[in-house]
Formats: sequence, structure tokens, C-alpha cells
Amino acid sequence: MKKIIFFSLALIFILAAPLGVYLAVNDVSTAQQTQALTVNENKAVQQKLKELGYYSGSVDGVYGQGTRNAVIAFQKANGLTADGVVGQNTARALGISLNTQQVAQSSSDLYLLAKTVYAEARGEPYEGQVAVAAVILNRVESPDFPNTIAEVVYQPWAFTAVHDGQINLEPNETAYSAARDAMNGWDPTYGCLYYYNASTATSKWIFSRTTVVTIGKHVFAI
Repeated sequence: MKKIIFFSLALIFILAAPLGVYLAVNDVSTAQQTQALTVNENKAVQQKLKELGYYSGSVDGVYGQGTRNAVIAFQKANGLTADGVVGQNTARALGISLNTQQVAQSSSDLYLLAKTVYAEARGEPYEGQVAVAAVILNRVESPDFPNTIAEVVYQPWAFTAVHDGQINLEPNETAYSAARDAMNGWDPTYGCLYYYNASTATSKWIFSRTTVVTIGKHVFAI
């Protein structure tokens, strides 16, 4: 009897494994289709959806789940691909004009930012993942660093994940959400330009920076 039960459980595991692989691949595909508009464009989307009766939340430019659900409902009602992403076709149906080049750049920036968050901070608290993304964005705004996300991320020896190749890992949805929250203005570091793991950092110089906040295992400093 025990042998029969063991065999049945093993069979269930074997049959379920491909489904798990499929779901994991599907999750990555969904994450790569995440929203990447500017705050003002998101506000325009929310306002239009509100006028059409699909959205009842705040017009704050934050592309949260409520906005995404409203976009999907609008897309379904208008025969569009219901992926929750406001691309050119959905924007056109809403009567909103998007800057194609800007949208493409924003999408590329979001993807790289999410990759960096995943490579550098997966396993950290969500706030800590947002904080890592915020540091990168703060560097973009600082005159002491390069002025694009790609240049900041790939600045020589700036990030361990680039040096050891982990930057090439595909980000999960949590990393995308953290990157998007940072791009929408959430900065848990209050303007920090540096972060490090106090238990593994080897640079004496980094310890000389002024600590602002510690989130998870990362110390954020200016």
C-alpha cells in the first residue's frame, strides 16, 4: 500500500514539474510587459479611464494594480490585447498621444533598473529593493555620476552584480515593481548615492560615507 502511495506522489510531482516551468516562464513574460510611462502620461491614462468609467482611484500618476485592472477592462471592451500595458494602440484608443521614442527608452530603462535590483537586492525587503533602484536614479541626477541609467549601472566597478555577471539574470515581478516605484518617485534612502552590505564590504572608503538609513542588510549613505 505504501509503495502505491509513494508511486502516485512521484507521478504527480513529475506531471506537475512542466506546469511549474511553464508558470515560471509565463511570469517572466508578464513581467517584461510591465508598464513604463512617465508620471504625467500615467496621469493622462488615469484621467481618461476615470472619464470613461473604468477607473475610480486617484489621478496620481502611480501605475498601481487599480490602474492596471482598469486598463485591462478597457482593452477587453475595445478588442485590444488585454495585457494591462498602455502601448501605442491602447493610447490611441484612449485618445492619448505618446512619445514613441520616450516610451521605448522608458521601457529599456525600467528593464535594466529591474535587472540591477534583482541582481543586487533579491532577497532583501521590498523597501530595500526600491532603495537600491532609488540610489541608481539618484546617481543619474547627481553631477558626480553619469547621466543615464545604463551609464550608471555599467560604470566600471560600480556594482558587484555587473562584475560577477549576475546583471544578466532575468528580473522577477517584484524587482520590476520596485524599479517602477522608484521611477515614480519613492526614495526610501532620502537621496543616498551609495549602499553596501556592512558584513561583506571590504572597501575602507565606503565606511567613511555618512549613513542615512539601514534597510535589511544594506546600509545607505551619502
